[in-house]
Amino acid sequence: MTPRLPTVILPGYLASASAYLDMARNLQQQGFPTSVVPIQWYGWVPTIGDRPMTPVLKLLGAAIDTALRTHGTEQVNVVGHSAGGWIARLLLGDQPYASQNWGYRDRVATLMTLGTPHLSQERFTRNNMTFVNSTYPGAFYREHVRYICVAGKTVFGKRSRNFWENFTYRSYELTIGRGECWGDGITPVEAAHLEGAENITLEGVWHSPRANLKWYGSPEVLDSWVQYLS
Repeated sequence: MTPRLPTVILPGYLASASAYLDMARNLQQQGFPTSVVPIQWYGWVPTIGDRPMTPVLKLLGAAIDTALRTHGTEQVNVVGHSAGGWIARLLLGDQPYASQNWGYRDRVATLMTLGTPHLSQERFTRNNMTFVNSTYPGAFYREHVRYICVAGKTVFGKRSRNFWENFTYRSYELTIGRGECWGDGITPVEAAHLEGAENITLEGVWHSPRANLKWYGSPEVLDSWVQYLS
């Protein structure tokens, strides 16, 4: 078997590493040495209110460097769920962000984003999203990094008196400016894709783990995207 690159998972916003341990185990079973960025929900608190993602970038960078040393490779795969996907795009970049240069593009073979809102009109993400999309638009480093963007097509947003239907509509609207579209219940399909990336849409996949429902990390769903990792 061809050796698989070590893989680092970056959780979604306000999520803890523990929610991704099953995904990590499933990737391990597929032959990918996998770790999860060791963040707890409270580790996100310093970033609330559109403040810089510096604390998360430091943890992600350290996790990548540890994986490189541990496995003796020159590159890793990064799997970013939800906001973790666009935050990882910041780490690849070579322009100063929050007074620091990150420049991890040469250390990442594949960036896989799962249900990532690469667009947002939400005011609490405006500065960060404007920076990443204006400085590194689309699959900006595709000559160096393979970008795989996975979207779930499960719920069509619509105005409703039902709390969850209306919640979905509002989530889509805050992301792309309209609520009547398909998505994973949180992120619209078109926001989860990037120009120039390998864009994949999976039917029946929900944004986050929910009882008895498939999400990006469910074993049967993981089997449909793991083949794209380097």
